[in-house]
Amino acid sequence: MKEDTKRYRQTPRDEQETRLLKNRLHRMIGQLNGIEKMIDEGRYCGDILIQVGALESALQSFGYILLKDHLHSCVTNDVLEGRTETMDEVMELIRKLK
Repeated sequence: MKEDTKRYRQTPRDEQETRLLKNRLHRMIGQLNGIEKMIDEGRYCGDILIQVGALESALQSFGYILLKDHLHSCVTNDVLEGRTETMDEVMELIRKLK
């Protein structure tokens, strides 16, 4: 049986922060559904690609918000507690966001 590898924040997100992230996520889901509808309607490829670009931009922005939060909370706590190996994880996360 596979060991549970889920990790959780030491300091939970506050209600407002969670709400803002979920709002952004729901807008992206709406964009994705809109793209699906455009395909079903046989819309012009260029129009669909514009929406794909907007969705990619929104998703990247979402990732940077999470990264910033991660740096200000989890990473800062780890470094203050002497766990500098967290910096390797940060570099890998930044690489994956590109």
